[in-house]
Amino acid sequence: MTDAHVNTRHPSDLPRQEQFQAARERVRAACGEYTLAGDLVLPAEFRGSCVAVTPPPPPAGTTFWLQDGDKLYPLVTGVNSIGRLPDNAVVIRDEHISRRHCAIIIHRDGQAEVHDVASKNGTVLNDAKIAGPTRIRPGDRIRLCNRDLIFLAGRPSEARE
Repeated sequence: MTDAHVNTRHPSDLPRQEQFQAARERVRAACGEYTLAGDLVLPAEFRGSCVAVTPPPPPAGTTFWLQDGDKLYPLVTGVNSIGRLPDNAVVIRDEHISRRHCAIIIHRDGQAEVHDVASKNGTVLNDAKIAGPTRIRPGDRIRLCNRDLIFLAGRPSEARE
């Protein structure tokens, strides 16, 4: 005999789902005129949300990446989703991190921001929990639960060093 409650969602999951949908809309809205989206491979829920335009060029030769210990994750211009699902741009295999924990948007002008995507434990930037989209700069530390990621920028050769 099966319990009918097994196949239903717990009422406490509904607010989180609504929070995720609202956060997803904020990320979509942040893809403005300084973000190139035409060449991006985005998770399904972000597709079709950004408009490609002709913004100013990025700083010559600048590349962005995240450092997680000895691992480096390259970031692309546009939306970089971070979480434990395999279709994220940055996949972190850690059961404490949400399936879609946060997103980093890299704009064509070299500006970047981090968005919490309604993660259960929140996103912390330089020891302060973020309440909304927050600008990030090279050297900033992004904490996801017990993981520290460092946001870096430079030339591709610098990533190997």
